[in-house]
Amino acid sequence: MKKIVLLFLTMLAVTGAGAQPTRRLQEQQAQKEAEKSPTAVTLSERARSQYTAQTAMPTDLTWRRDIYRELDLQKEKNAALYYPEEPLGDRVNFFTLILSLIQDGKIKAYEYRLDGNELFTPDNEIDLESILDKFYIDYKKDEKGKYIIDIPSRDIGKYYIKESHYLDKLSNYQIKVTAICPVLMQGGYGDKPTAYPMFWLNYDEISPYLGQTQVMTSSYNNTSNMSLDDYFVMRQYDGDIYKTSNLRNVPLSDYCETDEELQAERARIEKQLKDFQNGLWSEADTQEMTEENAKDNTSDKKQKEPKQPKEKKEKAPRAPRAPRQASSGERLSVH
Repeated sequence: MKKIVLLFLTMLAVTGAGAQPTRRLQEQQAQKEAEKSPTAVTLSERARSQYTAQTAMPTDLTWRRDIYRELDLQKEKNAALYYPEEPLGDRVNFFTLILSLIQDGKIKAYEYRLDGNELFTPDNEIDLESILDKFYIDYKKDEKGKYIIDIPSRDIGKYYIKESHYLDKLSNYQIKVTAICPVLMQGGYGDKPTAYPMFWLNYDEISPYLGQTQVMTSSYNNTSNMSLDDYFVMRQYDGDIYKTSNLRNVPLSDYCETDEELQAERARIEKQLKDFQNGLWSEADTQEMTEENAKDNTSDKKQKEPKQPKEKKEKAPRAPRAPRQASSGERLSVH
């Protein structure tokens, strides 16, 4: 009987010894996976500047125009912001990343005001619980006070972004994304659901974390080969203009009565921006530069091509002159 008890205790000890390292390895692996997430990293000011590809916008500009665009996530080029719908390993979609950063206090959310404009001031900040309550998002708190959220990623159907097109003192034309707003699509009784803009984000605050988040941007190449920051800086998205900064703060839909008028107005604004960028060089300057380049190319060609020696043509011998015949009445003098 004693032998049986000793054998049983020995087996328990061996089983416990084998399970402990396995459990420890699983915990260590889970911790490593968590550390890979951008939300697990606290960045210093120096690191913030290293992890973003976007340059700061100067304050002394010679020209600037602000454009508001609507990014429909049904479009192929915008799908990088939607997928994966559910967390896949260390990969999460854009909205899940945003909420995690807000919950960890690493970025701030700002109220979406009635005029639709962004205002990045302390009195316009909004906390996470206010956002969840306002949009009826289910959540609960664990024993540590951390929110466990039923994230409605599938209901985020659009994003609003603000672009600043500007010209600096060196006449460099730049485009910079300055603000982003997720849009909740819910409660449609007809064919179209209602859009609920949630809050504004200051792009300069979130860009360092986006620089650490890799995304898949193509259905034909399934590697995550671009960061979210590069995605916005390189303007890989496809967005329709819905408003420009103007004195009356009027969106396009307020003065375009039909879809045809709205499309025409969008095309007109896009053409204005393109024409302004192309018109930075005047036609005379462009023609002068073209002529100078043509002259340089011609002179370079002459210098590179050696001159071919001219072939000397041999002159044909002259035929001897026939003796002059004396006409009647003319005397020939003989020496």
